[in-house]
Parts: sequence; C-alpha cells; structure tokens
Amino acid sequence: MFVNFSRESFYPLRKKLNVLDIEKIIYKQIINSKIENHSIFISNISSNNIFFENSIIFIDKKIKQIPNSKNLCVLITDNLDIFEKSKIPSKFLIQNLNECYYQLTNHLFIHDDNIDYTDEFKIINNSYISKYATIDSSTKIFNNCVIGRGVNIGKNCIIKNGVIIKNAILGDNIIISDNTTIGSNGFGFDLKKLGAKSLLPQLGIVHIDDNVHIGSNCTLDRAKVDITYIGKNSMIDNLVHIAHNVVLGKNSCIAAQTGISGSVTFDDNVIVGGQAGFAGHIRIGKNVIVAAKSGVTKNIKDNSVIAGFPAIDIKEWKKNIINQKKNGHK
Repeated sequence: MFVNFSRESFYPLRKKLNVLDIEKIIYKQIINSKIENHSIFISNISSNNIFFENSIIFIDKKIKQIPNSKNLCVLITDNLDIFEKSKIPSKFLIQNLNECYYQLTNHLFIHDDNIDYTDEFKIINNSYISKYATIDSSTKIFNNCVIGRGVNIGKNCIIKNGVIIKNAILGDNIIISDNTTIGSNGFGFDLKKLGAKSLLPQLGIVHIDDNVHIGSNCTLDRAKVDITYIGKNSMIDNLVHIAHNVVLGKNSCIAAQTGISGSVTFDDNVIVGGQAGFAGHIRIGKNVIVAAKSGVTKNIKDNSVIAGFPAIDIKEWKKNIINQKKNGHK
C-alpha cells in the first residue's frame, strides 16, 4: 500500500551524522547507551511501518513491538524494555523522546519550518511549479497553484485553482478542487514546550492513490515520518481535514466538515456523514457507516453503523433518543 519515496527529494539532507555526533547532540537526555559501530553515518529516519537504510528510529513507551530491521543503525527510545531487548547495533535510552527527535531531525534535514529552507520555481500558466517537481504532461494545472519540491503527479490529473501541493506523491486520474492544501504541516508538538519554534519536524509525505477526488478547501497533512495515505477510488467532500499519519482505505467516502485526528486508520469502504469527528489513534473497520455529526472516540468493528457522541451502534443511539423524548428532553 505504501509507496517508496526518497525523503531527500522533499527535505534536503543538511548533514549525515555518525553515532558520536548523535551522542554529542542529545547528551543531556541520555540515561544509558550501547554503541557498537562508530563508523556508520545516519542519513535518514524510519518508522514502525517503513524502514530506510542507514537510519535512526524513535520508539516511545507506548510501543511494545521491537523493530530489528537490518536497515536500522540507531535506536532512540524512552522504553527500557525495548532498549534492553533490541538488537539494533547502537541504541540510546533517553529521558525526553520529543526533545531528542526535535534536535536530531533538525540536524539531519532542512524542512519548511527552517528559515534556510528554499525552493526554486518556474511560472507556468500563472502557477508556481518547483523545478524539483515531476508532473506528467497529461495532467492539467489550473491558475494560482503552488507545486513544491519533490512532488510527483501522475497521469490525467486535474489540479484546480489555488491548490497547494507539497511533500506529496499523487497517482493517476486524481481531481483536486479549488484552494485545497496537500502536504501541509502535521500538528506535531509537545504540550510541555509550546510555540512555533518548538514544533516537531514533520518529515513524511502524503500519498494519494489513483482515481481519488478531493473537494475544495480541504487540508491533508503530511505524516510525521512516513505516509498519510488516501486509498484508491476515495471521495472527499469540501472542508475536510485529514491529519498526519492518517490512512484511508480504498473506496472511502467522507462528507463535508469532517475532521480526522492524527494516526487514525480507516479500512476499506468506510462512509462518513458530514461534520463527524474522529479522535486520534483509533481504527475504523471495513464497511463502516458513520452518521453525520458523530463523535468517534474508540475503535469500530467491521460492518458497523454508528451515530451520536460518543458514537455507538445506531440502533442503540435511536433507542436512547426515543427514551430521552419520553423523559421530556426535546
């Protein structure tokens, strides 16, 4: 499902780091460490979903799976169990994972929250197209669009007026309607350290698969490390927000003013009514129907039909409404 991508195409590499560099940068956070190879240089970051060569991975206390891909050279974690059991060659047990992620990723990559980030554009038909973007000749770009560094757009796509696309890969036969933004910053931060200068770098991308329609004035945030994904044949209405790390399965249908929080996964064939909201880090099963104005706060099983806040089975929700009316609630 996830497309292969080169992170450097979107975020220029500032500097490769060896293990001793990493130790110097985060020394104030280190509780314990084990270093087996000083000569390897780190040039990428990985997630639990996608592993890159010569990369560093950040694992927090919530994650129980131990990643041991041969591509991983350095582990940064605040999880003592994973630190002790992991076979990754070099590893650090640290105090504050967000602080280490912030420091190391800013040393590795230049991104658009850095003052020194640059792009170079050509003006084509009243739109700004990065010279580092790749767009198939059969695709139509309307007026006043901005297509940024590294973007790849496939065949027979229609990109309407005022669209911004950055940090994204688009398949074929896609329509993006007016004033939508693809690949914007995910809302990554630490509540203990707020402010624009403390935003956690968002270094992933958006991948929109074939035959997807996205309405006007939508925002699709790029992932923190890997991919925000929109599955084949999906239909997204106007004014929909899709946060970082969200995965929509194929044939998703999302009505207007819906908000989907970070790291939500939709399986295939999910239908969502207007003004629904989804809490983060939950999974919505296959063939689920979510009624308008629902607030979904937990995992939903396959083939469910839900409504209300917190969203429950629609038959149970209707019974509750009837009982409320019997008890004098309007």
